[in-house]
Amino acid sequence: MMKASEIMTQDVVTIRGSATVAEAIELMKIRGYHTLVVDRRHEQDAYGIVTESDIVGKVAAFGKDPKRMWVYEIMTKPCISINPDLGVEYVARLFTNTGIHSAPVVQGKLLGLVTMSDILHKSDFVEQPKEITLSTEIQKAIENARAVCAEKGAASKECAVAWEVVEELQAEASHQQAKTHKSAFDEYCEEFPEAAEARMYDV
Repeated sequence: MMKASEIMTQDVVTIRGSATVAEAIELMKIRGYHTLVVDRRHEQDAYGIVTESDIVGKVAAFGKDPKRMWVYEIMTKPCISINPDLGVEYVARLFTNTGIHSAPVVQGKLLGLVTMSDILHKSDFVEQPKEITLSTEIQKAIENARAVCAEKGAASKECAVAWEVVEELQAEASHQQAKTHKSAFDEYCEEFPEAAEARMYDV
């Protein structure tokens, strides 16, 4: 799975919260961006974000003068930020669940900005859909679990751990499909009921 750092735009445009909305509009026009990151005032401060939607919905829609309004009046701060190592699939879910269309990538400092367009045009979800690769991973994990259990015993700790790996992968697949189904471990327990007891172990 590609990471946020692999699709983010590194040439991020920042603006001060004390700048006027008119200055923000001009900066967006010059750079051709729909989003500006509002810079921190100091290292302990949070980043903010101001978008075209903020300007249209909070300024233009009410006939206000952008030269007499400041960015800090319409920005979102603190804004949702993304870890550079977060998988693109999870960035997409975050955008969907929160209704945002862009977010700064931060790890101590501002590294970049990820937008809906970045997900569509830079990620590999068309060439390598997670559903297919996840299915392959699940089959390999099932084969491994069965091999471990055959060697160590159905009631062994190693067997239980191997099946936990399978169930974690299947849980992820179920989340993607938005439905539940009988897990591979449940099917295994139908063959070897004693395997269920192996789940009661001390880590």
